[in-house]
Amino acid sequence: MSGTDDSTTPPSFAPKPRRRTTPSTPAERRQTPTSPTTPPSFAPHCARAHTTPTPTAAIPPRASRHTASERHAPAPSMTPRATATPPSAPNPARGTSAATRNTPPRKHGVRNVVVTVLVLLLAAVAIAGVSAWHWVDNGLRREDWLTATPSGPATSWLILGSDERDGTTGQDGTTGERTDTILVLTKPKNGPSSLISIPRDSLVEVDGTLSKINAVLGLYGRKALVAQIEGITGQKIDHVAKINFGGLTTIVDALGGVELCYDADVDDEKSDMHWKAGCHVVDGTQALAFSRMRYSDPQGDFGRAMRQRQVIGAIAKKAASPSTLLNIGKLTKVGDAAMDAVTVDEQASPMTMLRMLLAFRDASGADGITGTVYWTDPDYYVDGVGSSVLLDDARNTDLFKQLANGEHTPGAVGTQAETQQ
Repeated sequence: MSGTDDSTTPPSFAPKPRRRTTPSTPAERRQTPTSPTTPPSFAPHCARAHTTPTPTAAIPPRASRHTASERHAPAPSMTPRATATPPSAPNPARGTSAATRNTPPRKHGVRNVVVTVLVLLLAAVAIAGVSAWHWVDNGLRREDWLTATPSGPATSWLILGSDERDGTTGQDGTTGERTDTILVLTKPKNGPSSLISIPRDSLVEVDGTLSKINAVLGLYGRKALVAQIEGITGQKIDHVAKINFGGLTTIVDALGGVELCYDADVDDEKSDMHWKAGCHVVDGTQALAFSRMRYSDPQGDFGRAMRQRQVIGAIAKKAASPSTLLNIGKLTKVGDAAMDAVTVDEQASPMTMLRMLLAFRDASGADGITGTVYWTDPDYYVDGVGSSVLLDDARNTDLFKQLANGEHTPGAVGTQAETQQ
């Protein structure tokens, strides 16, 4: 031991890998490390997320560690951790510039613009819808029509076409307002809608007095007429719409005309209907003449009732079409004309009017039910009343019960349909 230089540190006393020794002399600090050259991945420009030591703070040489490596292989865990790329750092090898990487995708901006425009359009439609709703609601002319009869299984509308004579005398001797068109529109909860015509000359009894049904409104009032219809059908009338024939022309003209069909040539001076057999798009004046003509019709009043249903059905179909509903200017004109020509019941609203329009369209379609009530004698004479239509009460109440329950099959019904088979 005495011949050994004490200043020399035996290899077995070399510092362990986890300990570092600071060189005590400047020469040792300037000693070139024996470790391999730092890989390019450790260059400062590639390791932005790590702090690069300055030259004056260089890590001391690990000569003793490499000396120890002569006896032990370097542990894999000693591989510098700086080679791992932080998850948040972009990969510069993809050739994408920083400016490009920081620019948000353009499609998101376009999508935001589209969404904004759609929201604004929906808001505009909603505002227009609310405004139109209040406009129609405020413009409806309401009158007391309804009775206290309990509601039934379906919704029923009484649709009347009226000629107001202003106190003059009609050709049948009836004075005042007459309801020449009487239609019952029924919308069941399930099943087809129906539109049934009641002849204007149907015989009824009001307060013990016999009369034609078209005279009841002028003689006894609105509620009396509704009560008579409820007696014939056995069903509650939920709503009423009375159309003045004089206003029919403005409605048709506001719609731009309607298409009507009749398979005969007509030259009728009393109604002013002049027609060539076939289908034609007509204006309001021609539509009014079409709905009034009966003397040149072999079926008389029954044929006229069929044409009146056709006119109202054509109006309902065109009014409910997209070409009308999506045209604000046209819709406004039609609404103005309709509110001038139509009187409704005290409980009517824009929604009930829309439902009536849609039910009328459905009833007039291929899957609907149209026709007349049943009668036993179309020429029943009564003193003081004249020739009348004697109705079949039992068959009519049974018919409307089926219609209200949605149990009747689509197609034509009533005595007139039976006689044409």
